[in-house]
Amino acid sequence: MCSSDLHYIKSAADQDFNVHSFTNLLTQRTQFITFLTIFITAIAAISLIVGGIGVANIMLVSVTERTREIGIRKAIGATRRAVMKQFLTEAVILTGLGGAVGVLLGIGITLACDIILPRAVTSFPTPVLTLTPVLVSFAVSLLIGLLAGGYPAHRAATLRPIQALRFE
Repeated sequence: MCSSDLHYIKSAADQDFNVHSFTNLLTQRTQFITFLTIFITAIAAISLIVGGIGVANIMLVSVTERTREIGIRKAIGATRRAVMKQFLTEAVILTGLGGAVGVLLGIGITLACDIILPRAVTSFPTPVLTLTPVLVSFAVSLLIGLLAGGYPAHRAATLRPIQALRFE
């Protein structure tokens, strides 16, 4: 038996019910969330690249300003490995501090949103804070320090002592 027979409907204009399918709305929502995720990922990637370039620039300036120091260290017996390790360590510490500040800000904002958002928007889900994304983001900041500090550290390690001591 058809539903129009149950409702005694003679023509389509006389229907007393509607049937809606939300699959189209669900598809649009899924597409929007996918686009938003890709967009945020792209912004984060650009930020990481810019941050890496900034760290590399800072480390190159550091190598240039400390050329005489590097020359003295190498003249008294410092190995390439020791000089490279020094500058890589500095780059990783620099990005590690930046990563720690970022993680603390992220945790603080998440905890603040956990308090504020449920009061402001009752249907908004509470933010979820897990350890894995925090550790991954901190590890990425350290990796950027290693990558961005690699060239300046190599440049410092390959300086010849006599040329470094002559540098003004």
